[in-house]
Amino acid sequence: MTAQTRRKLWWGKDAAVDAGMRTRFGALVDAVAAGRHQDWAETPRGRLALILLFNQFTRNIHRDTPQAFACDAQALQPAQKMIDTHADRKLRRIERVFCYLPLEHAESMELQDRCVELFSALVTEKPEQERDTFTGYADYAARHRDIIARFGRFPHRNRILGRASTPEELEFLQQPGSSF
Repeated sequence: MTAQTRRKLWWGKDAAVDAGMRTRFGALVDAVAAGRHQDWAETPRGRLALILLFNQFTRNIHRDTPQAFACDAQALQPAQKMIDTHADRKLRRIERVFCYLPLEHAESMELQDRCVELFSALVTEKPEQERDTFTGYADYAARHRDIIARFGRFPHRNRILGRASTPEELEFLQQPGSSF
């Protein structure tokens, strides 16, 4: 399954991968963020491409800087449109994971709850041999939601975004697995 073979690339933190993405896709991310290529939003896969550029590529290209999160709102728009119109159903399950990630990355309880619902639905779809992979994605969505329920934001972003952390957040950040 693609998710297993690409897991390290998709979810790992690797300076060489980040640099390669910056070189290959940095100008494209900037162009899309500036409003170019909006015609891509006319198809489900085109919207997915916009989501990937706004929500995933920015996290690699601008890792550990505020710009990593600067396009999150722009990623939410095509993601929510796809979900609201059920266009997400035209994507493969693994592609839908990336469609739903802008909700998982949002510091909004409403969007977090919706995200957990969407990921939970992926778990129950066939084929069953992929269920463990999608259960893992649903578990991560629930972990993100639980952090937002507890703090109203992601404490691991505070330093990068110049936000002051509360004592409770600082204590939380000392726990294993507290950041993603």
